[in-house]
Amino acid sequence: MKQHRLGQIDAMNKTVKTDTGEIQELLIRMERNNNLVQRLSRKLGSYTCEPNNHSCFEKLDNLKRSFKVFKDQQNHILRLLQQKSQQVGQMEDQIIGHLERFKDLEKEIAAYMLSTNKYQ
Repeated sequence: MKQHRLGQIDAMNKTVKTDTGEIQELLIRMERNNNLVQRLSRKLGSYTCEPNNHSCFEKLDNLKRSFKVFKDQQNHILRLLQQKSQQVGQMEDQIIGHLERFKDLEKEIAAYMLSTNKYQ
Protein backbone atom coordinates (compact mmCIF):
# COMPACT_ATOMS: atom_id res chain seq x y z
CA MET A 1 0.00 0.00 0.00
CA LYS A 2 2.81 2.42 0.91
CA GLN A 3 4.61 1.67 -2.34
CA HIS A 4 1.45 2.41 -4.32
CA ARG A 5 1.08 5.77 -2.58
CA LEU A 6 4.75 6.58 -3.13
CA GLY A 7 4.31 5.75 -6.80
CA GLN A 8 1.34 8.11 -7.03
CA ILE A 9 3.28 10.86 -5.26
CA ASP A 10 6.26 10.37 -7.60
CA ALA A 11 3.96 10.57 -10.62
CA MET A 12 2.36 13.75 -9.28
CA ASN A 13 5.78 15.32 -8.60
CA LYS A 14 6.93 14.53 -12.14
CA THR A 15 3.76 16.10 -13.53
CA VAL A 16 4.24 19.21 -11.40
CA LYS A 17 7.89 19.49 -12.44
CA THR A 18 6.97 19.09 -16.10
CA ASP A 19 4.18 21.66 -15.82
CA THR A 20 6.49 24.04 -13.94
CA GLY A 21 9.14 23.62 -16.64
CA GLU A 22 6.63 24.33 -19.38
CA ILE A 23 5.31 27.38 -17.52
CA GLN A 24 8.85 28.67 -17.00
CA GLU A 25 9.47 28.25 -20.72
CA LEU A 26 6.30 30.22 -21.48
CA LEU A 27 7.35 32.98 -19.09
CA ILE A 28 10.78 33.20 -20.73
CA ARG A 29 9.11 33.48 -24.13
CA MET A 30 6.87 36.23 -22.75
CA GLU A 31 9.90 38.18 -21.55
CA ARG A 32 11.72 37.77 -24.88
CA ASN A 33 8.63 38.87 -26.77
CA ASN A 34 8.25 41.88 -24.51
CA ASN A 35 11.86 42.90 -25.20
CA LEU A 36 11.29 42.49 -28.93
CA VAL A 37 8.12 44.60 -28.81
CA GLN A 38 10.03 47.36 -27.02
CA ARG A 39 12.75 47.34 -29.71
CA LEU A 40 10.16 47.34 -32.50
CA SER A 41 8.34 50.20 -30.81
CA ARG A 42 11.54 52.25 -30.84
CA LYS A 43 12.12 51.26 -34.47
CA LEU A 44 8.66 52.52 -35.43
CA GLY A 45 9.59 55.87 -33.93
CA SER A 46 12.61 56.20 -36.21
CA TYR A 47 12.65 58.19 -39.43
CA THR A 48 12.90 55.01 -41.53
CA CYS A 49 9.37 54.05 -40.52
CA GLU A 50 7.67 57.40 -40.84
CA PRO A 51 4.18 57.12 -42.27
CA ASN A 52 4.01 58.37 -45.85
CA ASN A 53 0.24 58.45 -46.42
CA HIS A 54 -3.05 58.51 -44.53
CA SER A 55 -3.33 54.73 -44.41
CA CYS A 56 0.13 54.44 -42.84
CA PHE A 57 -0.77 57.08 -40.23
CA GLU A 58 -3.81 55.01 -39.27
CA LYS A 59 -1.77 51.80 -39.14
CA LEU A 60 0.85 53.48 -36.96
CA ASP A 61 -1.82 54.76 -34.60
CA ASN A 62 -3.35 51.26 -34.36
CA LEU A 63 0.08 49.75 -33.72
CA LYS A 64 0.76 52.21 -30.91
CA ARG A 65 -2.54 51.24 -29.29
CA SER A 66 -1.71 47.55 -29.77
CA PHE A 67 1.68 48.09 -28.11
CA LYS A 68 -0.02 49.68 -25.13
CA VAL A 69 -2.55 46.84 -24.84
CA PHE A 70 0.22 44.24 -25.15
CA LYS A 71 2.31 45.97 -22.48
CA ASP A 72 -0.70 46.27 -20.14
CA GLN A 73 -1.57 42.58 -20.59
CA GLN A 74 2.04 41.58 -20.00
CA ASN A 75 2.19 43.62 -16.80
CA HIS A 76 -1.15 42.21 -15.63
CA ILE A 77 0.00 38.61 -16.06
CA LEU A 78 3.31 39.29 -14.32
CA ARG A 79 1.55 41.11 -11.47
CA LEU A 80 -0.78 38.14 -10.93
CA LEU A 81 2.18 35.80 -10.86
CA GLN A 82 4.02 37.97 -8.34
CA GLN A 83 0.97 38.16 -6.09
CA LYS A 84 0.58 34.40 -6.37
CA SER A 85 -3.14 34.97 -6.20
CA GLN A 86 -3.58 32.35 -8.88
CA GLN A 87 -1.73 29.14 -9.49
CA VAL A 88 0.74 29.43 -12.34
CA GLY A 89 -0.72 26.30 -13.94
CA GLN A 90 -4.16 27.91 -14.02
CA MET A 91 -2.70 30.87 -15.90
CA GLU A 92 -1.22 28.78 -18.69
CA ASP A 93 -4.11 29.56 -21.06
CA GLN A 94 -3.78 33.26 -20.34
CA ILE A 95 -0.02 33.14 -21.00
CA ILE A 96 -0.48 31.19 -24.24
CA GLY A 97 -3.14 33.68 -25.37
CA HIS A 98 -0.71 36.51 -24.68
CA LEU A 99 1.97 34.79 -26.78
CA GLU A 100 -0.54 34.40 -29.63
CA ARG A 101 -1.35 38.13 -29.41
CA PHE A 102 2.37 38.76 -29.81
CA LYS A 103 2.40 36.80 -33.07
CA ASP A 104 -0.50 38.89 -34.37
CA LEU A 105 1.23 42.11 -33.32
CA GLU A 106 4.42 40.97 -35.01
CA LYS A 107 2.52 40.42 -38.28
CA GLU A 108 0.94 43.88 -38.03
CA ILE A 109 4.36 45.46 -37.50
CA ALA A 110 5.83 43.63 -40.48
CA ALA A 111 2.95 44.73 -42.71
CA TYR A 112 3.34 48.34 -41.57
CA MET A 113 7.10 48.36 -42.11
CA LEU A 114 6.67 46.93 -45.58
CA SER A 115 4.11 49.58 -46.46
CA THR A 116 6.33 52.47 -45.26
CA ASN A 117 9.53 51.19 -46.81
CA LYS A 118 8.20 50.60 -50.31
CA TYR A 119 10.70 52.87 -52.00
CA GLN A 120 13.83 52.14 -49.97
